[in-house]
Amino acid sequence: MLSRPAVLAVAVLATAACTAESNREDLVRAPAVEVLGEPVNCVLTSRIRNTDVQDDYTIDFLMVGGDVYRNTLPRRCPNLGFDEAFAYQNSTGQLCDIELITVINNNSAGRGPSCSLGKFVPVRYLDETG
Repeated sequence: MLSRPAVLAVAVLATAACTAESNREDLVRAPAVEVLGEPVNCVLTSRIRNTDVQDDYTIDFLMVGGDVYRNTLPRRCPNLGFDEAFAYQNSTGQLCDIELITVINNNSAGRGPSCSLGKFVPVRYLDETG
């Protein structure tokens, strides 16, 4: 049997988890997409033409040739959506779901938090007009 403080701690954690999930929905601003295939673990860095940071959870990787891979981070990366800039380091020529990105703070010389990537999902943007 759990003691009263332990029960209270479990209740607080459960409430925090629900609040974090509802906050996630409030913070996601990524445009609607159609999934075109199975997620992949890595993309070749030489094929990344540009990135489009949508919010604190979502980065779209625009590839040479027009492909788009959406990466939904497993957890919120604070200020990513505000600063819309990040850096990464690797020596393999691939950016993978096991890598960390680091937010680049535009309003200071410092760096922001480091955050884990998710899988790369091939997508196509949906037309919002109709």
